[in-house]
Amino acid sequence: MGAHSEAAEADDSGAGRAARRDEAVRAAVEQGLLGPDSPIVGLLDVTGIRESAARLRAAFAAVVAPGTPVLHAFAVKATPLVPVLRLLREEGVGAEVASPGELALARAAGMPVEMTVLDSPAKTPAELREALSLGIAVNADNPQELDRIDALMRSRTSRSPLGIRVNPQVGGGSIEALSTATATSKFGVALRDEGAREWVVQAYLDRPWLTRLHAHTGSQGIPLALMARGVAETYALAEEINRRAGRRQVDTLDIGGGLPVNFASEATVPTYAQYARLLAEEVPGLLDGRYGLVTEFGRSLLAKHGTVVARVEYAKASGGRAVAVTHAGVQVAARTVYAPGSWPLRIAAYDAKGRPKEGPDVVQDVAGPACFAGDLLAEGRSMPLLEQGDYAAALDTGAYYFAHHYGYNSLVRPGVYGFGPGGRFAVVRRAQTVEEVVAESGGAQVDALTRARWEVP
Repeated sequence: MGAHSEAAEADDSGAGRAARRDEAVRAAVEQGLLGPDSPIVGLLDVTGIRESAARLRAAFAAVVAPGTPVLHAFAVKATPLVPVLRLLREEGVGAEVASPGELALARAAGMPVEMTVLDSPAKTPAELREALSLGIAVNADNPQELDRIDALMRSRTSRSPLGIRVNPQVGGGSIEALSTATATSKFGVALRDEGAREWVVQAYLDRPWLTRLHAHTGSQGIPLALMARGVAETYALAEEINRRAGRRQVDTLDIGGGLPVNFASEATVPTYAQYARLLAEEVPGLLDGRYGLVTEFGRSLLAKHGTVVARVEYAKASGGRAVAVTHAGVQVAARTVYAPGSWPLRIAAYDAKGRPKEGPDVVQDVAGPACFAGDLLAEGRSMPLLEQGDYAAALDTGAYYFAHHYGYNSLVRPGVYGFGPGGRFAVVRRAQTVEEVVAESGGAQVDALTRARWEVP
């Protein structure tokens, strides 16, 4: 491994990240971002995000042939925040979008169209028209969508790189809901179904403007070997298409993202470098310069660099077990609350001044504010005893936890702040107000049902 790659992996233990987080929590309390009147915030480590992007770029630069075009497109669904997308753009990372809203966020961040990829299993005609008019890369999910693209291509010219998403059907991982390459996955054209592979090949032979091939096998719970196998199947299909076309029609492979994240400790494992090296071993032809490359990593870029910090409003005991009632629960961590076995989170204890809490470990529950018994961030967890006025920090929450606000009990969406050296903060997203909750809940239409005239909108 070269010196640059060694430097890029230097902080995989997470020691520097943990130190920056401790500094940020303390500064947030001292500056009043956290306190009795602001009991929950999201924090994003800007230095860590920059380092993560650098490690991704370095990992693939170390294995691809010189001059190979490579686009790393961040999966916007993981952290759909405009300032985050702008930061990633500055770090050379594009955007993979899957809805009109995500495309609008990418455009608001100034993301160039040539660094934007549209993937979705349910694109409308209007979405396709917009993407083709802008020149955004599009991966068709199924034959019916390809028919729509056919019609649009007959009536216009477009500089959009176009391809088909395939499902190599190599199997699932430990989290069924996130496994995209199973036999019955809703995504892409299922290559092992009868006649499907031949249909894909013929689709390319009939359409010289199809120049990309897309597959996404990875996600949380998917081992690297299975991810690499999915890529290998996709590469083999590209080779078959080009062989039968008699030319290099498919010139770019989009291998998706899905590098799993270690939620059990500070360590960053697996790493981008490990995955890139595995691809070099298992699919060397992918990286020899004949194909451009697109990746779509999301969770692995941001998860380790975000923290949800919540004040302990009350500390109590029930059945002999300590319970810390905090302001972070199902509204920010729905996956963890409803599926704790698949989505456990580490919890760090901080005292009332925002300093790491010391003391003997005590078995306790960390509960959220929502009105149902299962609203628990952690159950039976051993850590220094959380007391009233302390803070509980849910770690590794930079991806999806800021995206999936759940309006249970009409709890407001927390503010998100980026932090840098010296305890400095930047507003990424302001906290939602109670007035905004009322407005979103039809506050301006208070008499809509009692004085309704049942007019067509």
